Amino acid sequence: MFDRLIAKSSLVPNKPVLDVRDFAWTATLRANWTAIRDEAERIALADNAAPPLAAISPDHRAIAPVDMWRSFFLWGYGFAIEDNIAQCPETAKLVAQIPRLNSAVFSILAPGAHIPPHRGVTKGLITCHLGLIVPRDGDARIRIGDRMLRWAEGETLIFDDTYDHEVWNDTGGTRVVLLIQFERPLRQPGRWIADLVLKLIRRSPFVQEPRANIQHWNAALKCLDI
Repeated sequence: MFDRLIAKSSLVPNKPVLDVRDFAWTATLRANWTAIRDEAERIALADNAAPPLAAISPDHRAIAPVDMWRSFFLWGYGFAIEDNIAQCPETAKLVAQIPRLNSAVFSILAPGAHIPPHRGVTKGLITCHLGLIVPRDGDARIRIGDRMLRWAEGETLIFDDTYDHEVWNDTGGTRVVLLIQFERPLRQPGRWIADLVLKLIRRSPFVQEPRANIQHWNAALKCLDI
């Protein structure tokens, strides 16, 4: 019901895949993608820097392949992860300029990984992927609704993740994207409804438990001097 009300107030199309030209800030990401990639590469290749998503988010365990989908959060549902931001200052500076930023994550997919069909939690958010490391010895792709798309390094893809979507990394290398979630541009009353929904989500175990788990993970790495 909330998603239908939000959709009626949307200032951008409600299609599964949106036009990057409707979001001017994506040009800044594309122009600076190599600086972002350099920071992401160091994280992605480290053994313990980015935890498995299934280890920090119980709600994702049904869809997250164990040890094959790792996530390094800079922001998560409006909460800054200061230890991680300190490791990626250029990326943090760039994503902080995104209007109504909700989350910023290095999404790291191991060779052979498959993320089964799933949907996002609210139409009040839109997702952007910036391709950073895309292996070319196979097929790394994402299905959004009935469309099949492929990432390209330095290019952005914007989509509505409340549409059913599915991901494959059928390559011999690690696929890395910068995953951004930002609040959908809305008129009233959709803006009020979306803000209420996000406030409830941010207070829920869906967000608070992973937030605590990331802090525990980072604290353990410090103890190990990693």
